[in-house]
Amino acid sequence: MRNWRSVLLLSVSLAASPAVAGALGAQTDTSRASDSTVEQVYESQRSALVKQLQSTQDQLSQLRSQRVALEAQIDNALAQATEQRAGQLLMSSEQNALVQLDQTLSTAQDNMQAQRDRMSSLGDAVKRRTGAVLVVLLRADSSQTSPTAAELSLDGGPPDTRTYSAIATQALQQGAVDELFRSAVLPVSHTVDVKITLGGQPVTARATVEAKSDVVTYLQFTVRNGQVVPSTWTSQGTTPF
Repeated sequence: MRNWRSVLLLSVSLAASPAVAGALGAQTDTSRASDSTVEQVYESQRSALVKQLQSTQDQLSQLRSQRVALEAQIDNALAQATEQRAGQLLMSSEQNALVQLDQTLSTAQDNMQAQRDRMSSLGDAVKRRTGAVLVVLLRADSSQTSPTAAELSLDGGPPDTRTYSAIATQALQQGAVDELFRSAVLPVSHTVDVKITLGGQPVTARATVEAKSDVVTYLQFTVRNGQVVPSTWTSQGTTPF
């Protein structure tokens, strides 16, 4: 009797196994489809964010160009107005001509300052939209030959070159840190290339750093054993330590 029941239970289990396996396979396919959908949404949002950041950078460049052109127009207009008024006062017979001329110059200076303040406020507002700051530092190992020159390029842009005097070279050898770059940047990945001159020979290095919003990102190049070694860290403050 017991043997008959055991055979019956085994038969039921074998019959149910394909159904269970099919259910597990369907669940796995559903999970994979869900993961694929999430990944597609993430890539779409990331692509949209990168395009928005690039558009913001283009707008920043346009605003800078417009600011320079506007400042030039303002300076030119004020200079012409001042010259015209000065000529009128010098040709007049009024006793207070010099006083009025001084007032005219003071007013022109105040107007120029107000225009520059407005342009500066506009630039600060644009910088706040980016929300990321990148600082690049240079440090030399005290036991090695100190740099005599440094060249830095950000994202393939034009290089910024500096030459160190004997006093500056000695300061670097004694542990001083030189700030090669500090500026607000877009919160994306940036490539930094440096060329350090050691004992008359150039040594190059490249580092890729991720600048984050509302964070100061520090990238330090350290001269060690004849090589330039990069290291990074972040801070909410304005000092590197």
